[in-house]
Amino acid sequence: MAKYANDDVMDGALGVVAQGNILVVCNAQPTTRTEAITTYALADVALTPGDGNGDFTIADGTPNGRQLTIEAQSSFIVDTSGSATHIAICDGARLLYVTTCTTQALTAGNTVSTPAWKIRIADPS
Repeated sequence: MAKYANDDVMDGALGVVAQGNILVVCNAQPTTRTEAITTYALADVALTPGDGNGDFTIADGTPNGRQLTIEAQSSFIVDTSGSATHIAICDGARLLYVTTCTTQALTAGNTVSTPAWKIRIADPS
């Protein structure tokens, strides 16, 4: 029997992440919003929540499924010196998504940029 998931199912999950209003560069993997925005935070930038509003776009995935693109964020201030290892997206109450990044030493007062990146949910197989 074939497996199937409607795009709306995958878009629902990606849409939750697209509710994020802050992207945080962290020096360790956060497991809570407090850890992301306080304990491990090195730098943060405000995001505009919502699919198609500027910072998030949900579309067909490559080679299949659906994907959420988080747009590049340029030259935001580093608040605390440390080694960046993770990127977190949070909304006002929740830690929504965490991924790794290339480890990079950051210095307070300098700026950091993040490239565009994608979260992909593949079609069931």
